[in-house]
Amino acid sequence: MRVLILGATGAAGLLLIQEALLASHTVVVYARAPEKLPEETKNDPRVTIHKGQLDDREALSSAIMGVDAVLSALGPSVSRGPMHPKGTPLARAYALIIELMRGHRVHRLLALGTPSIKDPNDKSSLRMSIIVNGVATLARTAYEDVVAIGETIRTQGNDLAWTIVRVPILSGANDKRFVVGYVGDGTTGIWLARAGFASFVVQELENNEWVKKAPLITLP
Repeated sequence: MRVLILGATGAAGLLLIQEALLASHTVVVYARAPEKLPEETKNDPRVTIHKGQLDDREALSSAIMGVDAVLSALGPSVSRGPMHPKGTPLARAYALIIELMRGHRVHRLLALGTPSIKDPNDKSSLRMSIIVNGVATLARTAYEDVVAIGETIRTQGNDLAWTIVRVPILSGANDKRFVVGYVGDGTTGIWLARAGFASFVVQELENNEWVKKAPLITLP
């Protein structure tokens, strides 16, 4: 498949590029600062790079045209969490992405989320509640944007085959293991390596087992 990767210059996005290429997909990268990409990625003939902002309709439309799916690692920066801009800019970007996907007849969207996005299948979990409430308190604007991302995808993307890939605390470990479930189900935990996120997304792209669902992906 030909896939568009958003958030590609971040730690999770770079791993997503690698995982997609390993699975024999061709990759389109849309990034504000593509110069941050590794040289091997910039020089890979299987990778096409578009430069632009998330609110640049024309540039974003050009990147989406002709792809089979959109894989997004977009999310608030952990380091800038308390300083995340007001006004839910990422959720507004998703509204545009969904509109352009519809216009170009691209139906598959896999998007990064967190347990701040609630799901009816979630159960009570003290550990996860502490984490989510901590984010809501210390990084309120980031929390509000993530929640709005979930609402935007679920309401405006109702005709798309979307999956919100909710992740807990992310680490940089080179560990592709993961389990899939929901908060408090007795299986999932509170940690995941970014490599596990990338691995799940590319597998789900091929398997389509969690369409119109928002599973929690964690280490076993």
